[in-house]
Amino acid sequence: MQRQTFRVLGWGSLVLGVILVLWGWSGPPTSAPAQPATPTPEPLIPTATPVAQLPTPTPEPLIPTVTPVAQLPTTEPVISTEAPVILTTAEPATPSPTVEAPFILPPEERFRLGISVPARSPQDYDLAALGVGWVMNWNAYATPPVPPGVDFAQTVRVMGGVLTPDAGTLTAVAQANHGALWLIGNEPDVRWQDNVTPETYARLYHEAYRAIRAGDAGANVAPGGIAQPTPLRLRYLERFLAAYQAEFGGPLPAQAWHIHNYMLREERDSWGVDIPPGLPDDQGQLYAVEDSTNLAVFRAQIVFFRAWMAAQGYRDLPLVVSEFGIPMPEEYGFPPERVATYLRETWRFFATATDPALGNPHDGGRLVQRWCWFSMAFQPYPTGDLVDLETGAWTPLGRAWLALVGTR
Repeated sequence: MQRQTFRVLGWGSLVLGVILVLWGWSGPPTSAPAQPATPTPEPLIPTATPVAQLPTPTPEPLIPTVTPVAQLPTTEPVISTEAPVILTTAEPATPSPTVEAPFILPPEERFRLGISVPARSPQDYDLAALGVGWVMNWNAYATPPVPPGVDFAQTVRVMGGVLTPDAGTLTAVAQANHGALWLIGNEPDVRWQDNVTPETYARLYHEAYRAIRAGDAGANVAPGGIAQPTPLRLRYLERFLAAYQAEFGGPLPAQAWHIHNYMLREERDSWGVDIPPGLPDDQGQLYAVEDSTNLAVFRAQIVFFRAWMAAQGYRDLPLVVSEFGIPMPEEYGFPPERVATYLRETWRFFATATDPALGNPHDGGRLVQRWCWFSMAFQPYPTGDLVDLETGAWTPLGRAWLALVGTR
């Protein structure tokens, strides 16, 4: 992916036991789509009461009776010696977020760091100051709107059971962007996002894969895009893999996997991310509002997904966390100080997490090869904004980000 060439790169967790406890082409396309895609505002947030008024939730059994864990290697992961920061909602002593326990992402690692841009064009922002190596905005472009030295992750939507862009356009875009990373599907498992059954997703993935690789045999195509790697959603992906095998007579081809890593409630017709289409369940992980910054669960979900990748035969592939952040509003208990701590500690995990049994063997056993924060700025979910859209100024979180990349 570095300069349009996907590089196979070189805390690994609370051990797996923690997981069990926690749980139509008509000529060259223009440089931008006619109707740029943006994330669909979702009922992610409970509308009744902020977190300060929520009752203490009853502990839930997070893992269903069938998981791939039993099939996994028992090798102990390599664990960082640094203890995770314990989050608190106590008011800070100063109004601006501080970056405690100094951590700066080394310059040679910044190609891994990404930002999503749901509002305006990536070219409208100071990407150099942010130190990002890549950008995505849920679209595909023949000429991506990014400066030299910044990669662009092309995205294919499958909403409504159709490819957007269509197959012909995908081939043309791929021809113009050799070695690009392609993210197929944006939360196909969420009813108010791409919202397709595993079987439909398998058919559309096959169509997209063939079209992209016809334009560029070196394209790096990544399935996945689930909202969070919980047991319920891994069952969705297992049906996706089985449907692909049954219909096309072979294992699903991929050069990487991508996921989102939130901790949102899985309950039919509730706030959060609901139940994946095609699954009969009424409940999955009953995460509470407070879990939106639960670092232990955040780490455990990544390990859980890496274990799943290994069990499915994809251990050697890169893992891209194509979206993570905090959708909850500040008044629900997420002031800038708390979000800045979460930002820092998730980066620290991504940058240092390795596991010799589960991580990418081509990247020193790292669990995650690239990650992407949501977002630069998006009015429906402003808690994670780096920029004030009205003034153009850095937000308190934006200033904390600049400290983490050493540009402030």
